[in-house]
Amino acid sequence: MSEPPSTFEREALRQQLLLRTLWQDGDPAGLDDWLVDAPARQQRGLLAYRINAAASAERALATAYPTVAALVGVDSFGALARDLWRQRAPECGDLGEWGAALPAFIADSESLASEPYLADSARLDWSVHLASRAADGLAAPPVLDALATQPPESLRLRLRPGTHLVASAWPVASIWLAHQPVLAEPRGDTDRFADVRAAFAEGRAEQALVWRDGYAVRVEALDAGDAAFTRALLDGATLAAALDAAGDSFAFDRWLVRALQERRMMAVESMDTA
Repeated sequence: MSEPPSTFEREALRQQLLLRTLWQDGDPAGLDDWLVDAPARQQRGLLAYRINAAASAERALATAYPTVAALVGVDSFGALARDLWRQRAPECGDLGEWGAALPAFIADSESLASEPYLADSARLDWSVHLASRAADGLAAPPVLDALATQPPESLRLRLRPGTHLVASAWPVASIWLAHQPVLAEPRGDTDRFADVRAAFAEGRAEQALVWRDGYAVRVEALDAGDAAFTRALLDGATLAAALDAAGDSFAFDRWLVRALQERRMMAVESMDTA
């Protein structure tokens, strides 16, 4: 005969049932034995919790996707957040971890098909959000001795936690940067969206690098060589393979100086060649 659940197990089960009910994924009747209030008061309480949970989820999603929120407007983003909340409810209590499904959700939305860049803008927003929550990494600069003493075939360059590369057929880095006026230089009366309109007119595709520079998250559009090199490093390639991917026009010395100045690189690692 199995033993009855412990107090800890009962509380964990009660919280799981409550969360599923709040996210409208569970039957409220399943909570009857766990709540002390009368049924009518239980329903009023659950309704209040659901309203508050939906509002909290909407605020969390707006925090993670500020560019998308600005592009579609407050009302439309609120409706989008509520739709996502109903169809892809949070699976844990930390709403900062909820929202990864939004880019695919946007891409599949018929009502947003006229804004084809929006899904990739969401991918970039989410990458920035993940970078903001990534580990700080080591404070000391990486030791570079191995670059002078070992062949590139035996080395890997490890980028800092939170580094992402978002490839798009649209100028997503320019869009993101245009929505960050606090990062821009004073421009007087200059329209900060002029570059975005020019990028759309050119049909410019961009590969956006996202990385942590101290407590700040940076975004930059990379050229083809830098993007190929970065992608290879993120995929775990050796330095030699990454250089091959970048092509003959890629200047490693220039990349290294910037990587050190902007704290993009975590370490130079020697591989076990034995």
